[in-house]
Amino acid sequence: MKFASISARIAAIAAALVITASALVMAQNKIDVTGKWALAVTTDAGGTTTPSVTLKQDGEKISGHYSSQSLGEAEVTGTIKGQQIEFGFKASVQGFDLQVRYTGTVEGNTMKGKISLGELGDGTFTGKKE
Repeated sequence: MKFASISARIAAIAAALVITASALVMAQNKIDVTGKWALAVTTDAGGTTTPSVTLKQDGEKISGHYSSQSLGEAEVTGTIKGQQIEFGFKASVQGFDLQVRYTGTVEGNTMKGKISLGELGDGTFTGKKE
């Protein structure tokens, strides 16, 4: 009986260690996009821009401010779920209103993905946290 009791205790301790180690790994891998990001955008039409966006993360919610020469200034909202990021804003270009949407992945201090510019087309982007 003593052997069974010791085996059960060892198994319980091992399980607790595995759970603790898993929680530590998850905490270390948690992505935080809060901060200023320098973006590089290339549209399918061949245009390039270098906007910046300052993001604030609260759980899975993102808010912040976007600034570029081509689209001006705008407040952004979005989400981050795991490594998947999505944020966007409304802009007005030469009298046309459009919804701008960034979707991509975040790895450490970099992000990359696609941008949708509504009727103006699509493109790709990369970003680096400053």
